[in-house]
Amino acid sequence: MNLSVSLACRKLTSLFTATSTSLLLTLVMSGIFANAQTASTSTSVTATSSSGDWTQFLNNSMQRWNPYENILGVNNAGSLQLKWTQTTTGAFYSDPVVANGVVYVSGGDARLYAFNASTGEVLWSYNAAGFAVIPQPAVANGMVYFDAFDGNVYALNASTGAKLWSYNTGSANIPGGEITVANGTVYASMESTEGPPGSIGLYALDADTGALLWTSIGGSVPAVANGVVYLSPSGYHAASQIVALSASTGATLWDYYINTSGVGSSSPVVADGMVFFGGVGDDNIAREYAVNASTGKTLWVYTIPDGSLGDTPAVANGVVYVNTFGGDVYALNETTGHKLWDFAVSGKLFTAPAVANGVVYVRGGVPQPGIDNLYALNASTGAKLWSYAIGNYVGTPIVANGVVYVSNTDTTTTGVTQTDTSHLRAFSIGADLFLRVTPSATMVHQGDLLTYTFPVWNVGPVNADHEVLMTQAPPGTTFDYVRISGTPGLGTCTTPPYGGTGQIVCHENGSMAPNATWTVRLTVKVTAPSGTTITENAATMSDTPDPNLNNNTATVSVKVQ
Repeated sequence: MNLSVSLACRKLTSLFTATSTSLLLTLVMSGIFANAQTASTSTSVTATSSSGDWTQFLNNSMQRWNPYENILGVNNAGSLQLKWTQTTTGAFYSDPVVANGVVYVSGGDARLYAFNASTGEVLWSYNAAGFAVIPQPAVANGMVYFDAFDGNVYALNASTGAKLWSYNTGSANIPGGEITVANGTVYASMESTEGPPGSIGLYALDADTGALLWTSIGGSVPAVANGVVYLSPSGYHAASQIVALSASTGATLWDYYINTSGVGSSSPVVADGMVFFGGVGDDNIAREYAVNASTGKTLWVYTIPDGSLGDTPAVANGVVYVNTFGGDVYALNETTGHKLWDFAVSGKLFTAPAVANGVVYVRGGVPQPGIDNLYALNASTGAKLWSYAIGNYVGTPIVANGVVYVSNTDTTTTGVTQTDTSHLRAFSIGADLFLRVTPSATMVHQGDLLTYTFPVWNVGPVNADHEVLMTQAPPGTTFDYVRISGTPGLGTCTTPPYGGTGQIVCHENGSMAPNATWTVRLTVKVTAPSGTTITENAATMSDTPDPNLNNNTATVSVKVQ
């Protein structure tokens, strides 16, 4: 049974009368609420991303910001609930990305996975010839791109998982690198064979065909903006901390140095004509830097108070958000570098923040087995809005279309055997189903037909998937017929036979959009004698979390004359 539905059913039980509680428990025990993974059998999807998606590590904004998110925000992030969890063997080596209702994430079992974003159902997986798939994939133009330990950059059909092309860098059996897709080009930082061991090259490939366009210095996740590729070189080429390359030729436009040791810096982000990144100087002091995107000229430098290096920052609405390995989140004015606020998490921060609609999402934890937390902070004040204890080795969160996605890997050791189990979790504020029941008459006679109308509204901000209405032919009546109207999915009902008694369970076979209505009409024949009060109870639930259960049940009584 889906965890969120199971919990909701237990809450609904306390709201029901004795008669309907028995009904609800019977329905739950008989498995009425099937796991969302079995509710849908689709194995392909349409792969055109929408503006609210998060399609690559830096997102299309190149700022780790989703400017189109309008569901989750400061006023409701505190109500986030677990929507679904998907578990696989092995360790997830990447963080998820989302495009057009599909979550893509790579795993340590040498597969790239595509999950249904609403239910967590596995749509397809691709085996990279037994080589681990790393790190974040990227989705563009109906294709998903990733690299693997075999030294290949792959392109798959995002709908089916069919391989379209691959490009081999010649660096087999070594870690891959980072991918960004922009303007029809795949920019992949991969270990290169053109220098000493550890050399990192940036490969620019035609996104449609995989043809090599050029190679140059490689390193961190590339940020691409206004015809320029920005990255932090690493390996053999780590002589500068940030380099700007021509996106069309790979030629170096400018370099930026903060130390002479060749130690690289965080991946950069680009916003408003500026490049932001973190690094450590020769004095071993960690700082956050802002430089002019056209010239590389220093605009400001902020010394990290806790002394630890910052991870890839995020930028939104004139503010730079920095997670540091020391366990602090800093909000800096984009123009001046002045600190606006800071927030200390429990443990340390080893992943980048994500920003969407006034909320900053960060992971806080420790660099060894323990319990990591996912936090939602007010982007304006730093106040904590919500947190959730996840497990070990939590990755970098993303936010898309009202859902927060994050992966983690739990490691257990038995003797000398280490076992990795990975989880991909989705959090949302849920739908809000609202149920009423209206009888066709308030007073009836024995032998009359009585019709109950059960309209179910979704008054929440997100879709409700696979709604269920649970009711019965109440004592003192027998079943006559049932019909469904409303949302396009309509649905099916399980009923007693004509003239019988017992449960009625109706399933809506699709997804109910916000403000949509799904209606079930049940007609029964009154068999009770005069003076009897007939009481009808009903409850509704879906596979989508529902934070407000007070309006999920309805009761009405009718007197027999």
